[in-house]
Amino acid sequence: MLDTHLIESLAHIIGSDDLRYQIEDLERYSADALTPFRAFSAAPRLDRMADAVVIPRSVEQVVSLVKWAVENRIPLVPYGGGTGVMGAAYPVQGGIVIDLKGLNRILEVNPTNLTATVEAGVVLDNLNIALEEHGLMLGHDPYSVQIATVAGAISTNGVGYLAAHHGSMGQQVVGMEVVLPTGQVLTTPSVPKYSAGPNLNHLFIGSEGVFGIITKATLKVFRLPEKQVYATIRFPTFDAGFKAVIELFALGLRPALVDLSEWGRGVFLYMLFQGYTEAVESQHRRALQLCGSFSGTDLGPADALDYWEKRHDSGIHFRDHFLNQPRSVRWERLWSALDGRGFDTLHTALPVSQVLEYKHRCQEIMANHRVTVLESSIWGQPEFFSMLLQPGTDKDTAQETLAHAMDEALTLAQDLGGIMEYCHGVGVKLNHLLARDMGVSLDVIRSLKSTLDPANIMNPGKLGL
Repeated sequence: MLDTHLIESLAHIIGSDDLRYQIEDLERYSADALTPFRAFSAAPRLDRMADAVVIPRSVEQVVSLVKWAVENRIPLVPYGGGTGVMGAAYPVQGGIVIDLKGLNRILEVNPTNLTATVEAGVVLDNLNIALEEHGLMLGHDPYSVQIATVAGAISTNGVGYLAAHHGSMGQQVVGMEVVLPTGQVLTTPSVPKYSAGPNLNHLFIGSEGVFGIITKATLKVFRLPEKQVYATIRFPTFDAGFKAVIELFALGLRPALVDLSEWGRGVFLYMLFQGYTEAVESQHRRALQLCGSFSGTDLGPADALDYWEKRHDSGIHFRDHFLNQPRSVRWERLWSALDGRGFDTLHTALPVSQVLEYKHRCQEIMANHRVTVLESSIWGQPEFFSMLLQPGTDKDTAQETLAHAMDEALTLAQDLGGIMEYCHGVGVKLNHLLARDMGVSLDVIRSLKSTLDPANIMNPGKLGL
């Protein structure tokens, strides 16, 4: 807990109206969407709560907070929408949670440059609404678009439903403003390319706030499509569908949505083509021909359209029923809904040539652990392979069994030349496998951390730091 002097000095910086230290506020903010029963071996690290929550309204306040934190050796944990599923927003060493949704201004939309400059806490859906007035759209569309913030998506380098065409959130960043652990404000140029040294945007993309606090970003935006066409293809096997997806990408076809899923009803490829009319029509036509050559059956647009219209349902449900609840209430409700068994999702990125072997070996791993594979999928790119998993009916051993199966599957991805996560970041959940995933790269990150943040105040305990 913070003593009276520290509380008073913090209130002087942020204002008493934007300072929270009551237990109900600390319970609300000391968690994201990761729960103890999905954290496995990292679950004990979720016990700690924040000492206070602050809501800055300007970059100047963030600078003052950072200087205060360095002086008092108190951790700072950036908080966006709270939808992360890896625990990146947990205050594992206590300290101050910084709710960046107070920085919520859309500063500029430039239809000529095809960019939008916004503050860190702008909710993605609010940005999309503003862009529509200019005939524009954002290229990042996660399940949590109604909740997730710009800086949160950048900090985890999130992948959304439009990633097949537009890439990850990090690939859509043009420039950034970041408050460094020294209190200095770093602003990178808002241009698509430069060669005068490394592009420092990449130091903060996917790094979960360990090197600084993002306060502003300039993003690529895109014209609203003239036309969009949905397509649903059924394949006799996952292997046949996967080979069709490989060929789609090899030819340069880039649907906005690519989701190849194998589940109870069969194997389906959902696609959405967006853009100017001639390109949409030609790509759609060629894609159907190509899928047919791999024994795919055209089922028409209806199933893909239904998929598209329901893509945000889980995020809306989380917002309406869980988000603003104390974390203990959240955890209890979610555990009860899962009947005490739990589930987990695996998101690995592999060389295309290894994906099918990986899938088949993962199925063997899960069978050995008596874990059910509810769904296998390729989402966005042929390299991105995912699984939805459920442990057996023995509730006493379900979590331990699932944890062992997950670790075995994730290390297999590493052994095959891949990585253990392409979608959600590392947080605290996957910290124990990060050194194996990154090798010498993690030593470089640790050296950067000690140089930029010697006081170790920036979201400590994340990225293996």
